[in-house]
Amino acid sequence: MGNIDREKVVVSKMIRLYCKHKLKRTEIPAEYLELEAYAHKRLSGCKFGDKKPACKRCTIHCYRHDKRQQIREVMRWAGPRMLIYDPIAALRHLLNM
Repeated sequence: MGNIDREKVVVSKMIRLYCKHKLKRTEIPAEYLELEAYAHKRLSGCKFGDKKPACKRCTIHCYRHDKRQQIREVMRWAGPRMLIYDPIAALRHLLNM
């Protein structure tokens, strides 16, 4: 599995974790499904490919401002909790930063 594919999995897990525990929703709301699809599309089109840096450190910000704010909120909340729910994915994500 390449770096981009791993990033897609981590983003999806973070969004699901956020919706389930922060929003207390059993199903993912449409706006978060849209965010997930948007994130996957942006990751697929990343010009750096598998040598992609963490989005936080990237020189090119490819997310629209509103989506960037939304994904930032999700990652800020879900990131630390990933250590509990999926420690291997969290550590891989942290090491890629």
